[in-house]
Order: sequence, then structure tokens, then C-alpha cells
Amino acid sequence: MQYASREPLEGATALSALEGISELYVAKGRKSIFLDLTRDRPSDDKLLELLLGRSGKLRAPTLRIGKRLIVGYHVELLEDALL
Repeated sequence: MQYASREPLEGATALSALEGISELYVAKGRKSIFLDLTRDRPSDDKLLELLLGRSGKLRAPTLRIGKRLIVGYHVELLEDALL
């Protein structure tokens, strides 16, 4: 797997960050979105809307913890994931 800090994932290749992921948390402003990818996986287009920033690259920070992927900055979400 590639890491965004070394070689940014752009466009549809950002979907490769979801390999082996069952839980996706996405920070959007003051809100966070949770998706259970094993039960109800959205379309690739919807996932790309959540994963990519305005530049077309995978949003930062992106953390993979086991089968959980956290995308974007949300203080409470990151605190919960890291504690």
C-alpha cells in the first residue's frame, strides 16, 4: 500500500486506500461520517467525493488503524481513534 506522505494518491487510485477496510470515518467540517463498508458500501463515485480533497488527492490526515480508515481532521474523532 502507498502512503500519502510519500506518493499522494490521486483520483480513482485513492480507492486503493480502502483495501481491507471495513469501517470508514470521514471528517467533514464539524461533522463526521461513519460508513460500514461491509454492510452498505456506497458507489465508488460517492466514496471518491468523501476521500478526495479539492486538489483531487487523498485528504489529509488519513490514518489506517487495523480495518478502520479515518480521513480528514476532526479533533474528537482523532482523539477517540488514538486513545
